[in-house]
Amino acid sequence: MAINYASIYKFIPAIVLLVAGYFLSNGLLVELGISWVLLLLVEKKDLGALGISPTQQRLMQLLTGFVIAACCCGFYYFVQTILSGSTWSPNKSFTLPKFLAGAWWTMQSVLYEELIFRGALLYIAIQKIGAKWACLLSAVCFGIYHWFSMGAFGNVVFMVYLFIGTGIMGYVLALAYAKTRSLYLPIALHFGWNLINNIIFSSGPNGGQLLILKRGDNYTLFENIIVLLVQFFVLPVVMFFYMKRLKSSPKL
Repeated sequence: MAINYASIYKFIPAIVLLVAGYFLSNGLLVELGISWVLLLLVEKKDLGALGISPTQQRLMQLLTGFVIAACCCGFYYFVQTILSGSTWSPNKSFTLPKFLAGAWWTMQSVLYEELIFRGALLYIAIQKIGAKWACLLSAVCFGIYHWFSMGAFGNVVFMVYLFIGTGIMGYVLALAYAKTRSLYLPIALHFGWNLINNIIFSSGPNGGQLLILKRGDNYTLFENIIVLLVQFFVLPVVMFFYMKRLKSSPKL
């Protein structure tokens, strides 16, 4: 039986990425290599299927998505601060190198999650079961993943809160990929929210960053509901109207 060397050669770049990622201890390179292999095996596609090549339209979506997510996250903290009577004080030890290090860490974590949940697996799922169910499956997996990444097991209330919040966000990010057939918009949305949340308002795993919270009064039940609604639904509602204006990209 003749060996199809052309098919074998297609795997060489993916294998190079896997080997480089292993020896450099770089998880992102490993993820890219695995994604490439999966796309070749299942769909006979390369990484171009993820819409990673820059175009003017994608770069505009990158900028727009970042601004939308950053503004929505900032609005959430504005509402939270007003209703709770909290105040924020600048961290005097926070420097530009610390900001850059925090931003780079945030970007790496975003890319890591996007390649898993909005990368090759979502692309393949869309081809197999359609965009609607694929996005829903991606959102559920994203919510469950955060139980592990944030050590939520054992705290049922926190698990429900976390699953709803990250599940809704995961659905928005999956829809952004399905609509644009590109990772640019979901990456921008994810990074914009996490940068403001983690680095500006010090609410992530990085500890004290630019602003330090001085908590005020406790929420009333009504105020707490308002804060949760803003946190869960402001970005999805804004993105609903934004994505309605976008023309669906052709299948890759």
